[in-house]
Amino acid sequence: MTDRAGSDPRSAKGVASAESRQGPVVRSPHVPPLWLAASLGLLLCAILVGLMAGAAGIPIHDVLHGLMARGSGSQSAAIVWRLRLPRVLLAGMVGGTLAVAGAAYQGVFSNPLADPYLLGAAAGAELGATIAIAFIPAALGANTVPVLAFIGAAGAVGAAFVLGRSAGRGRSPTMLILAGVAIASFLTAIQTYIQQRESGVLRQVYSFTLGRLGTVGWGSLRLALPYVVVTVVVIMLHRRHLDVLSLGDDEARSLGINVGRARLALVVAATIGTAAVVAVAGAIAFVGIIVPHTVRLAVGSSYRVVVPLSLILGAAFLILADTLARTIVAPAELPIGVITAFFGAPFFLVVLRRSRGLGR
Repeated sequence: MTDRAGSDPRSAKGVASAESRQGPVVRSPHVPPLWLAASLGLLLCAILVGLMAGAAGIPIHDVLHGLMARGSGSQSAAIVWRLRLPRVLLAGMVGGTLAVAGAAYQGVFSNPLADPYLLGAAAGAELGATIAIAFIPAALGANTVPVLAFIGAAGAVGAAFVLGRSAGRGRSPTMLILAGVAIASFLTAIQTYIQQRESGVLRQVYSFTLGRLGTVGWGSLRLALPYVVVTVVVIMLHRRHLDVLSLGDDEARSLGINVGRARLALVVAATIGTAAVVAVAGAIAFVGIIVPHTVRLAVGSSYRVVVPLSLILGAAFLILADTLARTIVAPAELPIGVITAFFGAPFFLVVLRRSRGLGR
């Protein structure tokens, strides 16, 4: 790699640029212990709040007793283990996955506005899941929903990427976002058509598109967990590659990175996780923008830090959002997507303004 850089002035410039930035590539910083401890503490608090809050409030000592007394027959143990714990854990898994996927998309496309929702992955996953709900008999197995959701998400992201590249040179953030919006709108139109044709499943699909955790159980956790594990492991192993890709393709190649392979692995991994969590929890927007950008503002831009903290804080954020959704209008519930959109829409505008100010 040294000879290569020495013989190519452009490569040498890329290496010098990387070294001058101290570590986003060569010596990326590790997660600050204080931030890691604070994030884990927030996640623990969010879990406890999620277990305590609800139509029937449970004091913290009863929650702890219920966690330790599984199968004892007590009312608090039954509520905790059968209703609240699977919902809280699923909310954490969905939030962490969407946040990590958003960070990966932003790094791969060098686009601060990219997330699973805006790039069309969520819309594609929704369409795939809707087709499974409307046309595939339940007897064939629940796994058909995440499988078709993944196919839809992968197709949507691929189409948005190709359309964005064909509309202008490079990976222009504006073109990529416009392509994602166009693809998502087209897929949403198809989904709406299916809903109108298959009115018998309209209520189920409508609940799905707004995001819902109220009817989930341990089965939903087991269904999505293998896909989520693949997503998290692959993206965590490619954190350094995300830092390298932020320097540009030429600089990344000069540092020995197979750009095409790294980008493909990250996009596929992020799409798998998005498809899996959308399949079990419906459409939940803006998590992939809010959490990674909050981490960047607080700790720094290295993906060695952004990815693990996004995983933890994304889980805490969605647990708290779900707790708010099921308590703010109790005994009724708001769709969790309403809560995330309430916070995410103004946050998106702030990110857009900052991106324009930085000339990106």
